[in-house]
Amino acid sequence: MMNVKEATAKRIEQLCKERTITYNTLANLCGVTPSTIYSVIDPRKNKTITITTIKKICDGLDLSLKEFFDSPVFDVLDQEIL
Repeated sequence: MMNVKEATAKRIEQLCKERTITYNTLANLCGVTPSTIYSVIDPRKNKTITITTIKKICDGLDLSLKEFFDSPVFDVLDQEIL
């Protein structure tokens, strides 16, 4: 199981692999800095991702938010409230 941040990072990784693009290319397509993308992907970083950033990523990849979240990685997540 994973948490939402880990699942989001995994989904972004999958989308980049499917499209054979680098994280820097993704950043350019989305109008965000490469450091924003790397902070989301890097598990050592503790930065949270906002829905606005996810929307920018979706816009850059020509995806809807529904398409972004319609992935098996989001099917089983750890409970965030303890």
